[in-house]
Amino acid sequence: DADIYGPSLPRLLGTSQRPSTANKRIVPIEAFGLKAMSIGFLMEEDAPTIWRGPMVMSALEQMLKDVDWGEPDILIIDMPPGTGDAQLTLSQRCKLAGAVIVSTPQDLALIDARKGLNMFRKVNVPVLGIIENMSYFICPSCGDEAHIFGHGGAEMEARKLDVPFLGPIPLEMEIRANSDAGTPIVASMPDSKHAEVYRGIAAKLLESLPDSAPKAPKITIG
Repeated sequence: DADIYGPSLPRLLGTSQRPSTANKRIVPIEAFGLKAMSIGFLMEEDAPTIWRGPMVMSALEQMLKDVDWGEPDILIIDMPPGTGDAQLTLSQRCKLAGAVIVSTPQDLALIDARKGLNMFRKVNVPVLGIIENMSYFICPSCGDEAHIFGHGGAEMEARKLDVPFLGPIPLEMEIRANSDAGTPIVASMPDSKHAEVYRGIAAKLLESLPDSAPKAPKITIG
């Protein structure tokens, strides 16, 4: 979790554990088959992180180098919004297999997404694709599909910028409720259509990784 100022992993994974150390290395928190590390595991949920840039960069480097990750199939780094120090530092100091851009469909969000994509291109990090978050809403009463934030903006942007469109994620109460409860929907409701959306995006990402990147094994939940 590279979002030092707004860490979300502790809530998303439903754990308030504090990491331990072994052999002078930090032992990551494990939940749902994942190894995770976040500044949120080291402080109270409502405590602000009042740090300047150098302290943030130091924390990021510690999470990368001083955590005993073992031999993970894939290391995913959740970046903060924007194109700031965290993105530049990680792009320059890590050999990244690629970046995934997540945007909502409206024009204002797509402007920021475009900036992020262009930044990764300038630092020679491949862009693996764009995901459209909060893409649509299905009315629970009548079943009508509503496009609250616009329709297909991220998909059109992907075509314009010549990068893969990885898929849309709906604005859905069950996804929100499970995230708030710390039970990812792919684990709590693995047979739901919403979990299928996430698995479909993950499968596309695995296929798009460079040949030099390790391939994760096929994972079946349920």
